[in-house]
Amino acid sequence: MALAILCLPVAARAATATFEAGSDERRRGLSWSGGKAAARAALAIDPSPAFRLDAAATTLRGAARHGGADAGFDLGASWRAQTGAIRLDAGIVGHLFAGGSGPLDYAEVQGGIGTSLGPASLDLSASYAPRQKAIGGDNLYLAAQARVAILGTPFSATGGIGHSSGDVSKAARADRLRPGGAYFDWQLGIEHARGPITVSLLYVGNDIRASDRDTPATSAAGDTVLVRLGLSL
Repeated sequence: MALAILCLPVAARAATATFEAGSDERRRGLSWSGGKAAARAALAIDPSPAFRLDAAATTLRGAARHGGADAGFDLGASWRAQTGAIRLDAGIVGHLFAGGSGPLDYAEVQGGIGTSLGPASLDLSASYAPRQKAIGGDNLYLAAQARVAILGTPFSATGGIGHSSGDVSKAARADRLRPGGAYFDWQLGIEHARGPITVSLLYVGNDIRASDRDTPATSAAGDTVLVRLGLSL
């Protein structure tokens, strides 16, 4: 894949790099960095207007959720289209982990639909991980995300809700993505953007029972407030 990207004509390789540091790496309401500060670097390359390749690396700080992995890598490819005011996308992403023990890597297929109206946007998405040893079964994540730019200011308000569910073949591994079973997660935030720099303040929560967050692999899943600093190039 890397060789194919390098061989693309320069004009066809619109690329965007982003760097982010935060007080915690939260995904779907769960900490991926053991509740510790984390950094993330990502690169997106568009070989064509309808096709995108993505790669990202995140520090995981030896998080027990991912077998003590030091870093996580997300590699994906997606297709997208615009029909009037409607955005459509579909893709696949692989989650790879370095420095951890046990079966950790897994993959998901994803799809979404979204629209914008003035300063507001709404996106609905679904991500499905087929049955895999690393996650003790399969996993379905449904989500809705909204964003509203506050006119005349550099601020935007954001919010979202998601639901994780799936079948279980091995509970200890399924708890990695769904501690205690199916659950809802949510987030509310405010973002300040000035040129290539963004600063975000987020409240992230879920309805996972406290009794399902009492092992090292399922801890760092409670409600929290996050601070993130991002840079886009």
